[in-house]
Amino acid sequence: MLQGLRSQTRPRSGQAFVTLVTNADYAMGATALARSIVRTRTKADIVVLHTAGVHEGDLAPLIALDCRLIEVEHLPLSDTFNERHARGNLHAAAPFTKGRKPSFHTPLDNFCKLRLWQLIEYDTCVFIDADVLVLKNVDRLFDYPEFSAAPNVYESLSDFHRLNSGVFVAKPSLATFQDMLQRLDRPDVFWRRTDQTFLETFFPDWHGLPIFMNMLQYVWFTMPALWDWNSISILHYQYEKPWEENHPKAALLRPLIDLWHGFHTGLDMPDIATLANPKEAA
Repeated sequence: MLQGLRSQTRPRSGQAFVTLVTNADYAMGATALARSIVRTRTKADIVVLHTAGVHEGDLAPLIALDCRLIEVEHLPLSDTFNERHARGNLHAAAPFTKGRKPSFHTPLDNFCKLRLWQLIEYDTCVFIDADVLVLKNVDRLFDYPEFSAAPNVYESLSDFHRLNSGVFVAKPSLATFQDMLQRLDRPDVFWRRTDQTFLETFFPDWHGLPIFMNMLQYVWFTMPALWDWNSISILHYQYEKPWEENHPKAALLRPLIDLWHGFHTGLDMPDIATLANPKEAA
């Protein structure tokens, strides 16, 4: 058993889709995500990394979907690092100006993503945030190199130089994980967007995935001409979450919110090809 990880089950594949659950809200998101992945008929494992604070009842739907659950500890980081990256301090130093992070978002939890590199029972992992839906089979991502991620495009094409860590391709390695720990926690270091800024720095020559492999929900109303349901493979609900009641962007994003609820309940999962693009839905 690797330090910081606890699993009761063994892998069934050499490849895995991996997500992270740190509270009841993200357990809901992961349930919709897992159901969407299962629908693609992948042969890869679906692994849910979860922290100890998540209740068994919240994880039960994921077990029912045949996910492999692995409990993870927070990274062994210094008190000063944790203080700098606590929610209040981080959002004060680097406020979100384009959208709103929900109250259940805890920035320090994000660094638990890095434990993916400890999953050395897998050759390749595709990490996917729990606020995401997979709309088509994306097994071809396992053929992409480390480190592959889509650009953080949600407002303008100038965003192409930044990556979004909601979807990425990685090769587990204990050596890489140890190197990450050494570079992550240094005196006075501040990772403005937590794991995302760190990974962009750690992998400066990251390989770009198409934006359709991590289509951010704000594109729906900021750049509607880029939105094409026939091309989108992965939909990412960045900022406000689709399970929040009446969030500030709910009216603008209603078709996407309804889609998420269909996947979460499993009762009304539409044929994606029949959905209307933004201009048609307006």
